[in-house]
Amino acid sequence: MTRSVSFHTLGCRLNQAETAAITRSFEGRDFDVVATDTDADIVVVNTCTVTENGDADTRRLVNRINRRNPGARIALIGCQAQVQAATLRQMPNVSWVVGNARKMALADIVESAAAADRPFVDTSEIPTESFTSPTAAVDYRHARANLKIQDGCDFYCFFCVIPYTRGHARSRQFDDLLREAADLVEAGHREIVLTGVNIGTYEDGSKAFLDVVDALIAQPGLDRLRISSIEPTTIPAGLFGPMAAGTALCRHLHIPLQSGSDEVLYQMNRRYSISQYREFVELACQSVPDLCLGTDVIVGYPGESDAHFDQTVELLRHLPLTYFHVFSYSERQRAKSRLFADQVERPTIAARSRVLRELSNRKRQLFLERFSGREVTVLFEQEKRERWTGLTDNYIRVSVASERDLTNRLLPVRLEGSDDGSCMTGVLL
Repeated sequence: MTRSVSFHTLGCRLNQAETAAITRSFEGRDFDVVATDTDADIVVVNTCTVTENGDADTRRLVNRINRRNPGARIALIGCQAQVQAATLRQMPNVSWVVGNARKMALADIVESAAAADRPFVDTSEIPTESFTSPTAAVDYRHARANLKIQDGCDFYCFFCVIPYTRGHARSRQFDDLLREAADLVEAGHREIVLTGVNIGTYEDGSKAFLDVVDALIAQPGLDRLRISSIEPTTIPAGLFGPMAAGTALCRHLHIPLQSGSDEVLYQMNRRYSISQYREFVELACQSVPDLCLGTDVIVGYPGESDAHFDQTVELLRHLPLTYFHVFSYSERQRAKSRLFADQVERPTIAARSRVLRELSNRKRQLFLERFSGREVTVLFEQEKRERWTGLTDNYIRVSVASERDLTNRLLPVRLEGSDDGSCMTGVLL
């Protein structure tokens, strides 16, 4: 009997890549893959537990699924499943709880597991060797595809639970990721985003991260290669040359900072100083014209004083950064920072977060204003309210009016201005 199955993804791009691959693994079996908003027999949720909001998102989504479709059987997989299986298995209608070690085999598990009074739970130990992925993460819902090249992390930042949810750092076999890249291009994806937990640590034999980049920008038919979040201590200097030379490598880097205080960075077990971070960011912007630079900042880390926060504000104000992702500190199971004293009060965290988000909005607006009147190339992704939106290679979202179907098309646009501080309007040329 054919059963319908739908998929929800919470959290990061790595989860998106894995969901796309898992979705395809259900095809060709006795399953009918249906849209997320369809009442399916089986609902798969790829979970996130990086913050307490990720945990809450899972609870809310499960409750919503049960209200709308009380007959559905739910599979909770991924990071939260790996470390909170005992909690997740108690949720109504949860039939499978599968951690990161075996979630890519979910189709086999669901296909073979008979109905039972208690959920099937698998939180096996995560392997440490290099890996392959038999199924390409072709993403039918998005123009851009995410290519997983690495997993796990050995840095053990004190605020972070990822080493416990995804295990030790390990890399994908070089030939295997090249095969998938070719499959993604053949499927019609014009842009590939490199994803992983700590992608700059990629190592497969003699191959390192820059070898991955060099090979992929030479991939026939690939118009754009974008790098997702990458740690500042892992970025090879050789990256700037091809990024500035107009190759397929996008002029966009997202480099987590987390704090503008050396003292707080030390307490976080980060691996760089403020001066090192500043020097790298300034070198990147000098080397790559019109580079878009984003960062992550954690607000309210235990012991963060007003003085520490002021240092963060001043650093972010003066660095040539385009935008910040601002995260309120939340205590994570197994993360070392949960043991620290001097917890920052929630109202203080909220107030500090507002300051940084307002600063980020102003800096993004200034960045966008630099491009008013310029001609750019946009990869269009979707249409909403008779406006098509897409991205430039340096991560400017652009909106144009068109009666044509622009899905997955690279087209020249003249930028006119910013409509809301996050998107620029333009006209097709």
